[in-house]
Amino acid sequence: MEQALQQLALLISRHAPSNGTHQTAVPSLKLMYAAQPSEPMESVYKPSICVVAQGAKMALLADETYRYDPSSYLVTSVELPIIGRIIEASPEIPYLSLKLSFDADVILDIVKEMNDPELIPVEASRGITVSRTSPELLEALVRLIQLLDAPQDIPIISPLVIREILYRVLQSEQGVLFHQFAISGSHAHNIAQAIQLINRQYNRPLLVEQLAKSVNMSTSAFHKHFKRVTAMSPLQYQKTVRLQEARRLMLTESVQATEAAYRVGYESPSQFSREYARMYGRPPMVDVQELRGTIAGTYVLG
Repeated sequence: MEQALQQLALLISRHAPSNGTHQTAVPSLKLMYAAQPSEPMESVYKPSICVVAQGAKMALLADETYRYDPSSYLVTSVELPIIGRIIEASPEIPYLSLKLSFDADVILDIVKEMNDPELIPVEASRGITVSRTSPELLEALVRLIQLLDAPQDIPIISPLVIREILYRVLQSEQGVLFHQFAISGSHAHNIAQAIQLINRQYNRPLLVEQLAKSVNMSTSAFHKHFKRVTAMSPLQYQKTVRLQEARRLMLTESVQATEAAYRVGYESPSQFSREYARMYGRPPMVDVQELRGTIAGTYVLG
């Protein structure tokens, strides 16, 4: 375990030698480096596996906090508006991690081949979980990053290694929770589809009854399972996504508050300002002025 972590840290530091997020030649793989703890940074985490080789990070979903470090890894099974914060990092021992996104169809394909009767869909549960890191998972991740030194092998071999990584995650103690989101017709799968719709159309009015009907659920069942998966109601989820995107627009693209409000779907700038201040503790432009220069360069760090 220790040897695999050291090897993983060495590979990440070689391919991500400077602060920030580094896209790799493997399209679904990003590497991260940070020489100091970060301010809270927001983004919508897509279905992905986040593994830390060095340092530690916190992920906040609604009022819930998830900590992960070299002994544990984070899995998000659906798109979730998360606030992440690097809590352990220094120039001598920088934070080093990777994020591997995945497709639910691959999960379902692996489950069918496993033919494991214990992997039976359960009631919808959180779309985020932390599991214990295993040597087998780390070894597969090391082999995936090693492919960056042999780019000609990536198109052929990386899908096989990624498949192994997902298989290792399915074998973990949280595997059944991970698996449920890939089963067509399950409550978790239906909610995952609804979440995709909200994220594609977050700037449009949200009609919960219509959204529930689109995924073949009653309104009451939809509300219940949506909250189980995301820790918030559908309207709270949409509001969080809207406000996070508005904050990003103002911070990284210098968009004025009124324009940001309209672009994310608010009809009333005053309502936008009220809800923004309620979420972030200060009016939009005051908040952005405080933030600018401190986290703008690393705002998209996952």
